[in-house]
Amino acid sequence: MSTHARPLADWLAEANDDDLRRLLAARGVRPDVPWQDFFDAAEALLDPVSLGRVLPTLTLAEARALLAAATGGTADDERAALTALALLRPDGTVYPPVAAAVAGREVPEPGAVAPQPTSGETAAAHAAERAFTTVALLADLLLIARESPFALLTGGGVSAGEKRQLAEAGIPAEVVDPLAAIALQAGLAAATDRRLRTTQVAEEWLRTSAIERWTVLVTAFRDGLPRGVRSDDGGWIPPRSWACAHPWDPSWASRAVALEESARLLGLMAEDGSEPAWAVGLRRGGAADAAALAELLPAEVDRIFLQNDLTAIAPGPLAPALDVRLRTIAARESAAQASSYRFTTESVARAFGSGETEQSILEFLGGISLTGIPQPLSYLIGQTGQRHGLVRVSTDDETGRTRIESADPHLIEAMAVDQSLRPLALTAHVGSLTTRVGRDTVYWALTDARYPATLVGPDGELLVRERHAAPTTAPDAHADDLAPLIARLRSHQGPDADAAWLDRELEAAVRAKSVLRVTVGMPDGSTRELLLEATGMGGGRLRGRDRAADVERTLPVSSILTATIVAP
Repeated sequence: MSTHARPLADWLAEANDDDLRRLLAARGVRPDVPWQDFFDAAEALLDPVSLGRVLPTLTLAEARALLAAATGGTADDERAALTALALLRPDGTVYPPVAAAVAGREVPEPGAVAPQPTSGETAAAHAAERAFTTVALLADLLLIARESPFALLTGGGVSAGEKRQLAEAGIPAEVVDPLAAIALQAGLAAATDRRLRTTQVAEEWLRTSAIERWTVLVTAFRDGLPRGVRSDDGGWIPPRSWACAHPWDPSWASRAVALEESARLLGLMAEDGSEPAWAVGLRRGGAADAAALAELLPAEVDRIFLQNDLTAIAPGPLAPALDVRLRTIAARESAAQASSYRFTTESVARAFGSGETEQSILEFLGGISLTGIPQPLSYLIGQTGQRHGLVRVSTDDETGRTRIESADPHLIEAMAVDQSLRPLALTAHVGSLTTRVGRDTVYWALTDARYPATLVGPDGELLVRERHAAPTTAPDAHADDLAPLIARLRSHQGPDADAAWLDRELEAAVRAKSVLRVTVGMPDGSTRELLLEATGMGGGRLRGRDRAADVERTLPVSSILTATIVAP
């Protein structure tokens, strides 16, 4: 048991709840740790494993200050920050376990870093084009993830198989992981159950303009930067300094490269390392100059050409809200300054399944078409609308089984013998099919098999279901979860800290079979020093063998003034 934990335990007990919450969150403490009191907390925070986790998070300035304090110097500039992390005592001295943890470590000498040069006209134009492309590709990524969440590897990256499929959809494999990181940082996606899923925030973001999309992304990027690259004004330090921002983090080199790549993708850094005008405000902790970027972006359009071959052509970047809705009705075939879309039976059926009606589709397309609605497209929508709902999936109130009904008996017969539906174990029952499988699962299985299925509620109303419901994110949930832990530590905070600490020292000595040098208060007011081999403790008494007299002694704990471990 570390005797150095006592001063830290006293400091923790005196700290307010907000300081404790920030400390525990910064040290990555889980809310379910089995700590019972502040002594447990102090010992755990000074444990070499815990220190090994916090040291890589230190900034260059903090690492330099801590190393200086550990070698007899001072850490005045960073004393408050290091004390808040439980690495320094309030007087600026280092806890011995911390000194041992930093022994042998080095930090680079900070050199003079020239400010970023301002981008020229050509570099700025290329950065703007890259930002526009990134926003468009990220929207494509989210739309695909909304329909089919991506499988994630253990390290958080998207799997190689998913990347190949995304490459076929026009998203280069090499930018998938950076785009996913940007989406996660902005709260547009969440990693749940080892899959990347879109969030409710993404649903709103997808329907905003390109400039608004970009503003959300770059603001989230700036606000989520690690402490080492953040400047005092809330912005960031020159990117040339990012490489040594966290000198004790072995993974920092790759993270710094990834951050620079994200900055380039978002147009905050040009290919030559210069800084576009719209990034200056963000770097200084303010708002992005979206107007400067907007001048270099292509204008969005709100009209399309509908053609007889069941395709649609947008003569420029289609307004995002229109693009998102159009892509629920048609499959996009190409993405460029002029995008093309194709209407198919499956795409129109998907629109009906998402809540569209024949009238709403015709009104939407008629409102944005420069060429009216061609007859082949009108016929396709009408025919698909007639078939939609031919297969009705509901739950039988009496049996609780899922029931499949249809006005077309041929469809019932086809589903009964369809091998792709065999896992549902469908059973014929009075002109319908039933199964024990849940209603939603049956509905999606029929939809995948291209049957015109519709979910029906208890009172016969048509239901609309999202296959992969968007999760909501709670960024402050972890901090809120620490409240019960802090309350538990407070509840075991007694008025006599010295007695509580002595009990812990004695119990630890008994467990370790240690030799103790104890000072005992005698009835006449004098003191006596004994060398005891601790053997047991109970009933408020310490038992041990007196090394000098070679006899067994039992001492009241209340009479022991001090106890020091001599040897195991």
